[in-house]
Amino acid sequence: MSDHTLHLLTKRYAKENSVASWWYVLSTSFYLLAALACTLPWAPLIVRILSSVAAALLMVRLFVIYHDHQHRAILTRSRIAEIYMRIFGIAVLCPSTIWKHSHNYHHAHNCQLFGSHLGSFPTMTVEQYSKSTRMEKFNYLFIRHPLTILAGYFTVFFMAMTVMPIFQNPRKHYDCLCALLLHIALITTLVISCGMLGLFLTLILPFIIAGATGTYLFYAQHNYPEVVLRDKEGWTYEGAALESSSFLKTGPVLRWFTANIGFHHIHHLNHHIPFYRLPEVYREVPELQKVKVTSLNPVEMFRCLRLKVWDVQKQRLVDLRGR
Repeated sequence: MSDHTLHLLTKRYAKENSVASWWYVLSTSFYLLAALACTLPWAPLIVRILSSVAAALLMVRLFVIYHDHQHRAILTRSRIAEIYMRIFGIAVLCPSTIWKHSHNYHHAHNCQLFGSHLGSFPTMTVEQYSKSTRMEKFNYLFIRHPLTILAGYFTVFFMAMTVMPIFQNPRKHYDCLCALLLHIALITTLVISCGMLGLFLTLILPFIIAGATGTYLFYAQHNYPEVVLRDKEGWTYEGAALESSSFLKTGPVLRWFTANIGFHHIHHLNHHIPFYRLPEVYREVPELQKVKVTSLNPVEMFRCLRLKVWDVQKQRLVDLRGR
């Protein structure tokens, strides 16, 4: 079956159940608010710490649901959902205007070796890297560095998704300014009312964990040893979905917290499929089970994080030593 035929086949799954969509939005939002409430000083310290971690994972889940809404996969006709998701995007430092702009570009140019890398991690060829200036190399390696990914809360969400767009186009990205002001207000309120520990457990720690998790998931699903990158002549939308987007294998618990984003190849093949139908597509379309698999095994994570440049001759991502 051709890649294009597979894409056409997935169209019958690109239909939501609005009741299910609302259930997932509202239930996850309730769980998140409950977890955040349990990080406040009234609860025992161990409960606050565990709740902080739970809040981070629930934030990841709700973010993927938000991401689905931005793709117009769920609740597209609901004005209430539109308002709620805009507020959520502002609250988690990923405002709608910048997210749509960068992420839609990412889907339309996934794993291309040419043009802008807006909305994705940049990838140089070995030759491009060797010809770059020292500063260009530094900037490139900084963006792809494991510590940059680990600090995704600050590097990706705070700086790249919130602060920088304000300076680049403040009128267009007014919601980024709203996000910055809201974040400052939340920090100030928590320090005054709950102290530094309250600030850390209610806001800083959840954002650090959620930011690092989200940034790594986004990185690893397009930067893994078997990924295929194409130039202009060889690139197709369907091919990029199946050859350049991995199936991130997780257990049922992590699959729930990540809202099935591990079925990333299917999502890239047709981003109008609601997240809760992705496992259904995987089960019912055997061709979509024969794809490249990654995982959150530490060894697999190391293999992904060491990759730096594209070797044209070897046709694979390698580290700076060519391995």
